[in-house]
Amino acid sequence: MNHGAENINIGDWIRKWALIQPDKTAVIFDASEISYRQLNENVNRLTNGLQKLGIKKGDRVGVVLYNSPIFIEIYFTLAKIGAILVPINWRLSRREVEYILNDSGTTGLIFEKEFTETIASLRLKIPVGEKSYVCVGEDVPSWATEYDKLIENESTAEPMVQVPAGGEDPHIIMYTSGTTGVPKGAILSHRKTFFNVLNANVYYDLSRKDIFLMPRVIFHSGGLLVSLSPTMYRGATVILKKRFRPVEILETIEKYRVTIFEAPATLYKFMMEQCEIAKYDLSSLRICYTGGERVPLSILDEYANKGITITQLYGQTETSTITWLPAEFAKRKRGSVGVPVFHGDIRIAKKDGSDAGIGEIGEILVSGEISMTGYWGHPELTDGIIKDGWLYTGDLATVDEDGYLHMVDRKKDMFISGGENVYPAEVEKVLLENPKISDVACIGVPDEKWGETGMAFIIPREDKNLFADEIQEFCSDKLAKYKIPKYISLVDELPRNAAGKIMRYKLRELFLEGESC
Repeated sequence: MNHGAENINIGDWIRKWALIQPDKTAVIFDASEISYRQLNENVNRLTNGLQKLGIKKGDRVGVVLYNSPIFIEIYFTLAKIGAILVPINWRLSRREVEYILNDSGTTGLIFEKEFTETIASLRLKIPVGEKSYVCVGEDVPSWATEYDKLIENESTAEPMVQVPAGGEDPHIIMYTSGTTGVPKGAILSHRKTFFNVLNANVYYDLSRKDIFLMPRVIFHSGGLLVSLSPTMYRGATVILKKRFRPVEILETIEKYRVTIFEAPATLYKFMMEQCEIAKYDLSSLRICYTGGERVPLSILDEYANKGITITQLYGQTETSTITWLPAEFAKRKRGSVGVPVFHGDIRIAKKDGSDAGIGEIGEILVSGEISMTGYWGHPELTDGIIKDGWLYTGDLATVDEDGYLHMVDRKKDMFISGGENVYPAEVEKVLLENPKISDVACIGVPDEKWGETGMAFIIPREDKNLFADEIQEFCSDKLAKYKIPKYISLVDELPRNAAGKIMRYKLRELFLEGESC
């Protein structure tokens, strides 16, 4: 551990910028501008309000919200208190949300009014205290506190916090689905986030003058830790909306003279397909990045032909950004995910543990200050991924003669649909609950709209009639929509190796040959 980061508290950043540049715009949301002074005052009000509700250091607080300034206020408030943010993907099914709230031991919950029905149905199944529900909106349910009323009479002065937090104390538990079919909560410390933003300062070359357009959702690592946190740490301006349409992104870049833009490859694809990019003045942009899913080289080429250079980042929930491709090398190293971030080290290790040579395939191992502490409540899973100070990513890559990484395959069998990670084991686990299904294997297949989508190869039980729409309906309340297989193929058997493991590459071959469609 770097002892210089022992007392770093993420929640203190806004207070300091409110002193240095009180009138500087921190957040632009739906054309409304919020200064650093206003943001800090709101954080102070919320800190006082939540402490009166009994929220304290170490408490886990779930958040089910769309992108909004309120999410940002909650993020910095919980850090100040020393409570732990549990951001929840609002696209998840009720059962998935229930699992996360119980696994994390969440005792407080802040949610958008739109999700009232979901939360109400879970109240008797989760550990949230009776007085610890906070609802954002008006005319909230009787069992919840209205967010605006919670903060309206609170002081804007700096609040007293009984037990200061920082350094190795966790400030986020971010859930990521796993190859076991069960979501895992990555514990992210104040220290880890601090070094993450220091890395971002290098690869974005951030300054207070920057304006960062953020179309990613805040509940994801890409939105919260790769986009929002570095911008706030540097005292720059972030622009967000509940949801951006492709054309709105181009209009916003032109209107506000945006300097940095980072988005999933799928969104770049939608912008190219749906918009006349040449119509907009994008000259203010100095950096465009993408990460989180495999990037088609054709997309990079199409933008390059329009004078826009897109470069790449690579990372995981457990580490945030691991490598970055400097913009000046984007053309020469086209397709590479770059070099290790400034505060972080990597190895490419072969199966025998030795270092892979130039061009040899190996697993990416990460060490340094950017690594998570472990998985919440699952030391056995932590021990399986962190060994001798190295975090085993499960991703395969090669390194070229200049030290630049080139991805070979993604973690285990995961695929990415519209920027969202999908793990086949998680989908298979749900499908096997269906009494008509004997066995199943899922893979990701190409999709024109979302980049990839799911395909399930199913062995039906004897004498059971099974239809594709019936299977998708079965999954509708158990899985997020993007995880539900779009394609279904009924088969007599699944290809397995001598150890009994499914050979997914054989299934991909079947799909490509058109034998299973």
